[in-house]
Amino acid sequence: MDVAEFDKFADEYRALHADNIRLSGEDPEYFARYKIQDLRRRWDAAGRAEPAAALDFGTGIGNSIPHLAKAFPSTRLTGLDVSQNSLDLAERRFPGMAHYVRYDGWRAPFENASFDLIFSACVFHHIDAAEHREIFAELRRLLRPGGLMVIFEHNPVNPATRHIVATCPFDENAVLIPAPKLKRSQLDAGFRQVQVAYTAFFPGQLRLLRPLEPMLAGCPLGAQYCTLAEA
Repeated sequence: MDVAEFDKFADEYRALHADNIRLSGEDPEYFARYKIQDLRRRWDAAGRAEPAAALDFGTGIGNSIPHLAKAFPSTRLTGLDVSQNSLDLAERRFPGMAHYVRYDGWRAPFENASFDLIFSACVFHHIDAAEHREIFAELRRLLRPGGLMVIFEHNPVNPATRHIVATCPFDENAVLIPAPKLKRSQLDAGFRQVQVAYTAFFPGQLRLLRPLEPMLAGCPLGAQYCTLAEA
């Protein structure tokens, strides 16, 4: 992981992100919120008990934290990131909502089976693919038996996604990951079951069609996708 790259963009992340995704017809807040709403819907559909502890892996400047806190109000939240600048900004933006912890890129400073839920939003395309399996194995170590890891990523099959990533300053070194490849890395890391669901089919101009998106989860054309991996 290139820590300097994340530190470099911490303070200007929100403005750069908003400008870059203008094509989508939405702002960064929408994309942070929809992922958590989708996660909550899937969590409830599976009949899972409320998680006692959840980890936001690659929390950055904390965009997901308030939405996680709203969706899981009784859950203890932890944000983990390699960038201390980003963590400091997250703490200033959302004080007291989560415990913010620095990550060295390899060994997370938590005991085995510390979390019921691990969430990550568009982080792994910033990490060298050769490191994915080992990081997923580390995240699996952190999950309690039966726990769930939910990873959102950009879908390289979608042309609008490719354009947005190609023109984004903080994605200059990003390598988009096909969903089957990310799933394979998770299975190789020891997760016993991994599902893939495609999301974000309709831009802001077609938002009235978004209630149809759960029915399109198996169509590999969405702008993003998520993997749901059970420990």
